[in-house]
Amino acid sequence: MSKKLEFFSGTGRRKRSVASVWLYDEKGEIMVNDKPVAEFFSGQEETLEWVKPFHAVGVSHPQAKFSATIKVYGGGIVGQVEAVRLGIARALINYNAEFKGILRSTGLVTRDSREKERKKPFLKGARARPQYSKR
Repeated sequence: MSKKLEFFSGTGRRKRSVASVWLYDEKGEIMVNDKPVAEFFSGQEETLEWVKPFHAVGVSHPQAKFSATIKVYGGGIVGQVEAVRLGIARALINYNAEFKGILRSTGLVTRDSREKERKKPFLKGARARPQYSKR
């Protein structure tokens, strides 16, 4: 019989991206949409971004202490990696409430609410108007 693992969850959002994070307190793999995190976020900038919450609380190698299942959808790669970062930070707060002050001071718990403004009818974009012609 397999024992039921305790998990700590967090949801992160950025632009159009939504990430659901389930963090387990055991050594293992961090999977994003059923792929290893290094394969899903292959760039160096993305890797540095998603590990920020772990580094802030003093975990230099996240896979050595935690395993995680992350589901992310919507938006582009930048929005997705920032949504994952916020979701991990919220899951770490559920894991240990003392981490909240550390994560708050580094700005990792703040939700970036900026979204693209919708295009309006008869305009070229959200605010840009067609060129005015006097004659």
